[in-house]
Amino acid sequence: MARAQADRPSVADVQRVAALRVALRAFERGTERAARSAGLTPQWYLLLLLVKGSEGGDEHATVGELARRLHLAQSSVTELVNRVERAGFVRRTPSTLDARVAHIALTEEGEQRFVASFRALADERRALRDAIKGI
Repeated sequence: MARAQADRPSVADVQRVAALRVALRAFERGTERAARSAGLTPQWYLLLLLVKGSEGGDEHATVGELARRLHLAQSSVTELVNRVERAGFVRRTPSTLDARVAHIALTEEGEQRFVASFRALADERRALRDAIKGI
């Protein structure tokens, strides 16, 4: 029994992780509210975020890159991109290197809605950073 006690996490460790989970959930809820107030779904906001915040810093992404980062099937991401494109928030530009690939970028309308949501989440990002520092 003494070994089982030693393997248990401390109350303080559990409290820090619990606080992080609470902060994550608050961040999710804040994101939902901010996205909806800008006329986006939370999923659309996430797509715009990943395009704007592309790994290469060039503010565009391919469906394959988005699928990898979202941990979703490429077909699911294609459908998501189609919906966001129909709404007028992203556009596709064919790759000059590979005709099978299209680069997805935000339209002006997509940029405006993304920025509105992103700015509205400043406090939530700060709270999440603080919670992460606590663990």
